[in-house]
Amino acid sequence: MFELEIADGLARLILDRPARRNAIPAVEWERLAARIDEAKDARTLVVAGAGGAFCAGADLADFPMAPDAAARFRRAMRSALDRLQSLAIPTIAWVDGACYGAGVALAMACDLRLATAVAQFAITPAKIGISYPQEDVHRLVELVGPGQAARLLYTAGSIDAAKARRIGLVDCVVSAEEAEGTIASILANADDSLATLKHAIRLAVRGVREDAAQDERFDALLGGAELARRLEARRRT
Repeated sequence: MFELEIADGLARLILDRPARRNAIPAVEWERLAARIDEAKDARTLVVAGAGGAFCAGADLADFPMAPDAAARFRRAMRSALDRLQSLAIPTIAWVDGACYGAGVALAMACDLRLATAVAQFAITPAKIGISYPQEDVHRLVELVGPGQAARLLYTAGSIDAAKARRIGLVDCVVSAEEAEGTIASILANADDSLATLKHAIRLAVRGVREDAAQDERFDALLGGAELARRLEARRRT
């Protein structure tokens, strides 16, 4: 159900199971991890859904699970999302339509979450008597704070894109054209700069104010060939 297209440095990972609103079966999480690995040499990765939905979450047809199967599912989901979050390249979730449960976890593992005005978000494990993986609760609290996380998890209610933007779950509410413009702007920038900036953001999230290795990367880029090339190109325009 995962289609990966790579062209001109841009990887597009499409969830393509529209009959189930792109809900992800338990057996597919390992395949998702493999697809993410295949995209690691691209310059930017966009994750999107086909058929007017982003992802309706984990496929409820797989539930309930025996304890061993549940643990395998949890580990496979964690592995896929951790691999997505750990990619060195910029990652973007392009959310159009339904984004529920594990679909929200998938979007949260990306660097940027762009949504259309018709996107809908809900985290609904409490409705069916289960919980949410701890690492995904951690990502949620980082993005929206403990109060809003509690509201989303406790009520299992749906919010629209505008409210998701207000609480920080979504970074921008944009049209498809505007989303493509954002992607093009990222691709126009230098790969080493983007990788260094992404690592800097990760350090900042962890509360790191100063880092010797980042200082060395900063100094190297200031004296690098890419800066000289881009400055020369600006002089010629």
